[in-house]
Amino acid sequence: MAQRTYNEELKFMEKIDSHSWRIKKGFVPNMNVEGVFYVNEHLERLMFDELRVFSNAKGFGGFLPGVKQIGNVAALPGIVGRSVGLPDIHSGYGFAIGNMAAFDMGDPKAVVSPGGVGFDINCGVRLLRTNLFEKDILPVKEQLAQTLFNHIPVGVGSKGIIPMTARDLEEALEMGMDWSLREGYAWAEDKEHCEEYGRMLQADPSKVSSRAKKRGLPQLGTLGAGNHYAEIQVVEEIYDYYAASKMGIEEPGQVCVMIHSGSRGFGHQVATDALVAMEKAMKRDNIVVNDRQLACASIQSKEGQDYLKSMAAAANFAWVNRSTMTFLSRQSFAKMFQTTPDDLDMHVIYDTSHNIAKVEEHMVDGKLKTLLVHRKGSTRAFPPHHPLIPVDYQLTGQPVLIGGTMGTCSYVLTGTELGMQQTFGSTCHGAGRALSRAKSRRNLDYTNVLEALEAKGISIRVASPKLVMEEAPESYKNVTDVVDTCHAAGISKKCIKLRPVAVIKG
Repeated sequence: MAQRTYNEELKFMEKIDSHSWRIKKGFVPNMNVEGVFYVNEHLERLMFDELRVFSNAKGFGGFLPGVKQIGNVAALPGIVGRSVGLPDIHSGYGFAIGNMAAFDMGDPKAVVSPGGVGFDINCGVRLLRTNLFEKDILPVKEQLAQTLFNHIPVGVGSKGIIPMTARDLEEALEMGMDWSLREGYAWAEDKEHCEEYGRMLQADPSKVSSRAKKRGLPQLGTLGAGNHYAEIQVVEEIYDYYAASKMGIEEPGQVCVMIHSGSRGFGHQVATDALVAMEKAMKRDNIVVNDRQLACASIQSKEGQDYLKSMAAAANFAWVNRSTMTFLSRQSFAKMFQTTPDDLDMHVIYDTSHNIAKVEEHMVDGKLKTLLVHRKGSTRAFPPHHPLIPVDYQLTGQPVLIGGTMGTCSYVLTGTELGMQQTFGSTCHGAGRALSRAKSRRNLDYTNVLEALEAKGISIRVASPKLVMEEAPESYKNVTDVVDTCHAAGISKKCIKLRPVAVIKG
């Protein structure tokens, strides 16, 4: 098919309201459902600029534009509702990052696609509160940042400090946070405030390759590199005092710790192994997709089931990983303030996943259906009274943790009923890249980035100068734009704004 001009492409786009656009069928071949994406004026410009560059280019390197990827996902077998692009959307492998889609488990043709979960399976965010205030930590901020940096292994080749044998790993993969609890690295209450209670029951370590296990064994309890971080943050603004109080946040200035990490090399290998198996399954089962990066298999096939069981093991790995870093963070604070984590009230507010596929029940065209919901770079955001959220949050809705970029603010949102109806209970996950890593390295100087952070009063500990440029705020969309769009669209609700005072990176 001849490439269309930019103006021809625009004919398939229709503005629904001030914060969302429809992508009509026909935008890419074989669309089973329409697409939708949520943007404000500024984010809208970024989306359409990307499409215009693509339309005008004779050859286009890298991934397809986000809108094209939303369309290609809408063409996958068994998809229901709409292919949804959230405001932090940017090009990714197969699915765009910030693209979610749900597939009907009752449809034998419905598929599961590793590209709809991502390579960093169960990459997610955890937020701990403390009873400290900014005035308590300012005199010791540098030492506290250094203590945290010393306690948590960071960087590309970092190795965990928790003793792990091959048998321990097998058990951790199967048990998730129950393993952390048994071994003394978690509190019983931590599980209550974690998606899936920190354990996907369908995990089957026997479906995981020995190569993945070999990569994962030394990495449990490590932060990794890229956009992963541990931050000491203070509450800057509270938008919903009732919901915040349920989370143990009483007033601005309160100190929190945010941990953003995933399943490290283990999850990457699980995804890689599954893609190889699924490419073969597609040939066997005559599954046709618009983009070979959308390799998939029918949910009920051996390949589909093997992937879901190994993905669950990787999700459990990630929860153990974040639990271990929670343990190390608690130790750091206790050491610094010469008290106990309990006396510092270092409870987990919540732990959210933003790269995962889950079996959930949702209303589709007035009927209750069991769906496999792929959330890649998007976060579950269930409303008040939903049976799968903790008792503490039944009246407020599920807390949703949105990590900002290095040196910018982060947010806590809550889930809404409208989100359940429009996005299968999903919202954004962060800022979303605006510049590629290579472009960031070319355009930015790491000393300038560090000076800008210092000017804001933010202490930073980082393993690699190259990373400072890749992860600079200029490389990302404005997280406030993203969060405000979700709030305006009603798919999630603003609750708390957090500002970093110390950043630990790989």
